[in-house]
Amino acid sequence: MRDKVIDFLQKEVELNHIPGAVIHVSHKGNVILQEAVGNRVVFPEKAPMQLDTVFDLASLTKVVATLPALLELMDDGEIRLDDRVSFFLPEFGQQGKEELTIRHLLTHTSGLPSHIEYFKENLNTEQILNRIYNQELVYPTGEKVVYSDLGLITLYKIVETVTGEKFTDFVGREIFVPLEMHETGFNPSFEQNRYAVTEFSETLQVYKSGIVHDENTESMGGISGHAGLFSTVGDLAKYTQMIENNGVYNGKRILSEVALHLSRKNYTGFDAEHRGLGWILKGPTYSSCGDYFSESSYGHTGFTGTSIWFDPEVDLHVILLTNRVHFGRKPPILRLRPRLHNIIRSNF
Repeated sequence: MRDKVIDFLQKEVELNHIPGAVIHVSHKGNVILQEAVGNRVVFPEKAPMQLDTVFDLASLTKVVATLPALLELMDDGEIRLDDRVSFFLPEFGQQGKEELTIRHLLTHTSGLPSHIEYFKENLNTEQILNRIYNQELVYPTGEKVVYSDLGLITLYKIVETVTGEKFTDFVGREIFVPLEMHETGFNPSFEQNRYAVTEFSETLQVYKSGIVHDENTESMGGISGHAGLFSTVGDLAKYTQMIENNGVYNGKRILSEVALHLSRKNYTGFDAEHRGLGWILKGPTYSSCGDYFSESSYGHTGFTGTSIWFDPEVDLHVILLTNRVHFGRKPPILRLRPRLHNIIRSNF
């Protein structure tokens, strides 16, 4: 399997679909593949990808930071899925959003728009939140799945409101420190030669390196519930180990088994896109985990070219980290991910 996977990724590098990648495959709790391929930066000068390269995780932030923070608050009795958002954020309860719940936000069934380019108006975090509070719904709550960054921005604010502290402080202390994820966080300060460089910024007139790719998150000071997290494959492997071990890492319980079980249930069987709490579930339509992963599979992707997928049927998980946006926002990653996962899953 190793040679087929590396050859496949090397070919994608040669086709200029991705600058490079770090791949991690674990089976039955054992790491069977962890390698770096290609380059972490091509423009203006090439530098090789390394196993300790730091990646902008983009929307993996939703399941690596925001979801575990919310499950922790559920474990502590601070929140429940059917709590109205307006209970915590009274200003949110307008424009038809009065009965909207945490469950709706986590399953992307809220009725909120997918994405709004707040950054074009140079709005800061509070201004963006106020826009969301005043936002009209674009479809009836609970009727279909529309993946929404706005919902995760709202959940980030709920975490801060409930805990009375900064999102980064809570997630760091409760999730990343006990998981020994010492190279994971927002607004990182590593040496420049550690980063997988992302897209050219017209505003900054440089390729982004250690600066969040997502423009709304950048406008929010680099911290949000939908994007902004940076990490390495080594740190993410600790997170995935905890998830597979039903909330326990290195003898320490991080999250309850019942919380993780609940997060993997399908809440959107009425829609072709199946969603758990935060997680994308393998559904009847296109899936980034390919054709062979079982129906019980779950994972998530990030716009920069990242993904994590679990297949509990064979005790397998795959972490793929790329910085495909270094070459712009072209679509090859949409075919790359499922074909890669097909190669891997065909061996189990």
